[in-house]
Amino acid sequence: MKRVVITGLGAITPLGANLHEYWEGLRQGVSGAGMITRFDTEKFKTRFACEVKGYDSLNYFNRKEANKMDLYTQFAHISSDEAITDSGIDLDAINRERIGVIWSSGIGGIQTFYEQIRNYVLGDGTPRFSPFFIPKMIGNIASGSISIKYGFTGLNFATVSACASSTHALIDAVNYIRLGKADVIVAGGSEAAIIEPGVGGFNSMMAMSTNNDDYMTASRPFDLTRDGFVIGEGGGALIVEDLEHAKARGAKIYAELAGAGMTADAFHMTAPHPEGTGAINVMELAIKDAGLKPEDIDYINTHGTATPLGDISEAMAIVKVFGEHAYKMNISATKSMTGHLLGAAGATEAIATIMAMLNDTVPPTINFKVPDPRIDQKLNITPNKAQVRKINTAISNTFGFGGHNASIVIKKADI
Repeated sequence: MKRVVITGLGAITPLGANLHEYWEGLRQGVSGAGMITRFDTEKFKTRFACEVKGYDSLNYFNRKEANKMDLYTQFAHISSDEAITDSGIDLDAINRERIGVIWSSGIGGIQTFYEQIRNYVLGDGTPRFSPFFIPKMIGNIASGSISIKYGFTGLNFATVSACASSTHALIDAVNYIRLGKADVIVAGGSEAAIIEPGVGGFNSMMAMSTNNDDYMTASRPFDLTRDGFVIGEGGGALIVEDLEHAKARGAKIYAELAGAGMTADAFHMTAPHPEGTGAINVMELAIKDAGLKPEDIDYINTHGTATPLGDISEAMAIVKVFGEHAYKMNISATKSMTGHLLGAAGATEAIATIMAMLNDTVPPTINFKVPDPRIDQKLNITPNKAQVRKINTAISNTFGFGGHNASIVIKKADI
């Protein structure tokens, strides 16, 4: 089958408004947490989040454009615009029928949904809804909107699998290109759920940290004192391309997407399998798909959300899959810095993994102070500071509510 490479990257995250700022924040171990500015949090259990700092839609769109897009779609455009520009694609010369878009969001336009329903309920009962209500809310609109802007008439759809959504978008992109169904695919994800029902809903599940007094260090993957994830927002885009197509146009090649795995826990609505079965299987499948062995992996960007059960399950799975080699690798949880970008996590963390590979630098797991005796202490979780290490091959893991597991194997470009 065709080989698949990455030729463009774009990101807007709580660590910065573009790819460079995002990577610098990761490398320096910066916390993206802050007190929530979007709404009054006085009565909420959690009053902090990882927001995109200083965001003003009018810095990117005119008012008419901005009013037609939910925030998650705005983040999709910002990150995909950067990635398309970064890829160096000649839009006048390329066959746009062979360019697709696969975009993801775990929740979609929840801000639009909340605002429209709130206005109706608080009104006089007259059904005054915006004509943009449905188009702004639906989870596939970002994918369609990107294609409309650029005239990309190839395959186009959205993937939804909670926190694994954008990794599934990347995997679908790989498989469609392998099969010759497209030459180039814009793949990624975006999320914007830092609003009352987003925060309140996760609070009611007891999934989020409530450490309001120590919010800057509240995202604590693998630490004994962790008490849940910190919600984040933003978007990440990758240009996924057929290797021969990329070479023919003289594209720079960041990395190769060499393997992918997809499994289900088939266990619980929100909790991971206690023995890490789905996580074990998905990493093994991804490594096999790449034609590699476990000892070929240098680094794992873990799902690492800082939930009490999730971190234990993933660490257990890593030891099971890699055996003694698990202690020779680096692993890290970049959600300690960005918070959990939900459906956008897979794309932004794939970007983090690629940047780590390009710079031979493993981004840290910050806020780590107290080891958890239930997590193997011989694992190198890259605590608190980035570590210099040659990375030739890496894995990025994402696991979503519903038991969705997705892993990708990324190789340093040797073309």
